Amino acid sequence: MIAMPKTCVTSKKIYLADYLGIVPYKLALELQEKLARARVEGTIPDAVLLLQHPPVFTIGRFKGKEDIIAPPNGIDIFQTNRGGSITYHGPGQLVGYPILNLKENGLGVREYVWKLEEVIINLLLSLGIRGHRVGKYPGSVWVGGGKVCSIGIHVSQYITTHGFALNANTDLRYFAYIKPCGIDGIIMTSISKLLGYPVEVEALTESWLHSFSEIFGLKRETGVLLPSEERIIG
Repeated sequence: MIAMPKTCVTSKKIYLADYLGIVPYKLALELQEKLARARVEGTIPDAVLLLQHPPVFTIGRFKGKEDIIAPPNGIDIFQTNRGGSITYHGPGQLVGYPILNLKENGLGVREYVWKLEEVIINLLLSLGIRGHRVGKYPGSVWVGGGKVCSIGIHVSQYITTHGFALNANTDLRYFAYIKPCGIDGIIMTSISKLLGYPVEVEALTESWLHSFSEIFGLKRETGVLLPSEERIIG
């Protein structure tokens, strides 16, 4: 496996970021699409949405339906245009949707995914947890034999949508209803399970932003990404 070097820059580009709380999945998709259009048009810089979702299962563009075992009643299943197979999102999971222009940042898709993994690995290390990649499963971060973070992205006109899901204090029982990411015998874990005490999503957002800024060579600009009338915080 080839190690990707960290980006070295002399003048950092800015990006905007908001933590939105718990946001329904459909609304988050609409927000991503709106921001992606604005990024294509150049009316906003790079941006990141950080949030949580109510319980929901999402399926990748090309696969995932075959990996549903027995979904519980009352939980929506969304077909998406991201890569990867089926996964679960729910409270206690830090979800991030970077809206980045890969061309302007000098990134290919493979390097972009590698950097998203590295952001998570750095964050885990700050908590005393040693995360790592598994070569045959790109777009994920593991601790020992357990998977703690999943990554699935979409790129159109060089603009990224979708992103990562990091299990902080997630109810891992929901993963038993599916074959996560289409992997047989997978063990899902969380930061709280690994540390032995609850770690809430809100306690991780600043560490994630610091790691993201460092790995991508970007500077976070303070301020609100979304107009107040569009902010959904729950």
